[in-house]
Amino acid sequence: MSSRVLYKGGQGAGSQGDGCVDGGVRQEPGRGAEVPTPRPTQHPGSPPPFPSSPSATMVGLKPPEVPPTAAMKFVSAGTAACIADLCTFPLDTAKVRLQIQGEVRIPRSTGTVEYRGVLGTLSTMVRTEGPRSLYSGLAAGLQRQMSFASIRIGLYDSVKQLYTPKGAESTGLAARVLAGCTTGAVAVTCAQPTDVVKVRFQANVVLPDGARRYSGTVDAYRTIAREEGVRGLWRGTLPNIARNAIVNCGELVTYDLIKDALLRAQLMTDNLPCHFVAAFGAGFCATVVASPVDVVKTRYMNAGPGQYRNVLSCLLALLMQDGLAGFYKGFVPSFLRLGSWNVVMFISYEQLQRVAVLARPAQS
Repeated sequence: MSSRVLYKGGQGAGSQGDGCVDGGVRQEPGRGAEVPTPRPTQHPGSPPPFPSSPSATMVGLKPPEVPPTAAMKFVSAGTAACIADLCTFPLDTAKVRLQIQGEVRIPRSTGTVEYRGVLGTLSTMVRTEGPRSLYSGLAAGLQRQMSFASIRIGLYDSVKQLYTPKGAESTGLAARVLAGCTTGAVAVTCAQPTDVVKVRFQANVVLPDGARRYSGTVDAYRTIAREEGVRGLWRGTLPNIARNAIVNCGELVTYDLIKDALLRAQLMTDNLPCHFVAAFGAGFCATVVASPVDVVKTRYMNAGPGQYRNVLSCLLALLMQDGLAGFYKGFVPSFLRLGSWNVVMFISYEQLQRVAVLARPAQS
């Protein structure tokens, strides 16, 4: 029997909108030969018969008829985000250093290193702190992605369906935005301590005597909880919720819309180049809209006790000190990081889901 199967949950690479993998072949009942499956007519400008979303299409392999389960999406999203973090973490560290540069510290530090540009920041860190400083906070970063990305990305499709009215032919923009905001807010609430520790490590400059603020990830959790209380682990939750609601919409919704537009216009088929273009566009949009909130979030999370009364005082201090340009400090490394992160993550996410679906029958 042929290994070619119909996949009713996505669009095929061989054609636009036919919902059939590998050219549309089916097994004729009662016969041993394969015959072509009739292709439904696709009128120009009409929507695809199946929704195009980050987790609904699996083109390039021959998956079974059933789409990936919520558990598969959950695990695939976390794993893909960890892969993306491993590839782009130095850029994220450079972004954090540039964002906190120039802020007034309490107590004031002496001999502060000045960073200039992305490459300058990376080279300065390697020269003054060693190559390992580029991955300072990686353990907390991976912990964050496994809990954070699994929720905000892995559950996006499921939540989107909850907001979609019953009987609707397609998911509207409002439902996608609400789904992005919801999963982003829930993810931040659950994973905020890991984000606080990650930022503290990335901003942790080696002191003149060689000492560091924290000796390790576990020590960071303990020290923050002991010195600042348990609430210290959730420092900056509100600006982080705002940031990630925006980033989630910028990433997932924009990826969803760009990918859907490319497929509707038949400019690309649902494969790696399409995923690359959609992910790159999503990363740029997310950086533009989220950079101001990201700068405030980073400074507030890295602040010591008593430095800022609240998030608003942090925002006003930044505005008075650096002006409006301060809200886009570290924009270039932020875009390089978020753009490349999105490309690696979405491509990995699509591929991992295919592998998970294909591996399921062998495990049953």
